[in-house]
Amino acid sequence: MIKNYRRKENEKEFIPQYTEKYIGRYPIVTRSSWEYRLCQWLDLNPTIYEWSSEGHCIRYLDPITNQQRRYYPDFFVRTKNRKFIVEIKPEKFTKLPVNNSKSSVKTINNRKQTYYLNQAKFKAAKEYCQKLGFEFLILTEKQLFRDKRG
Repeated sequence: MIKNYRRKENEKEFIPQYTEKYIGRYPIVTRSSWEYRLCQWLDLNPTIYEWSSEGHCIRYLDPITNQQRRYYPDFFVRTKNRKFIVEIKPEKFTKLPVNNSKSSVKTINNRKQTYYLNQAKFKAAKEYCQKLGFEFLILTEKQLFRDKRG
């Protein structure tokens, strides 16, 4: 257990019902409602054998500072035949932002830096997963909140 951990305002602790499936560290801290909902799904889904939150450390080269950094993807998930590293991101952070008249130059530049940083993390995660025989998934609102009606 992490001692003296202070949650930020947007963070929420998740307590699993099926603690035998969770193989990570406690407390399980989610940084968004999307992460919290995925924790619920992983915990309750019988096809999930094991899962953890921020359990893998992946080194990557930060393209902005040119320094080595550590990236902790959101989740590790194991089913009967597959293993995944899962990152949850708003779709807007997975695409290069376009200049438009509604956003300031500073905002566009910040979003571009975020995009390039994320791309470096994702590239390192894909290489890491390939070495271990895992799959790397980026889940956006399109996958998390898919319309179930059709």
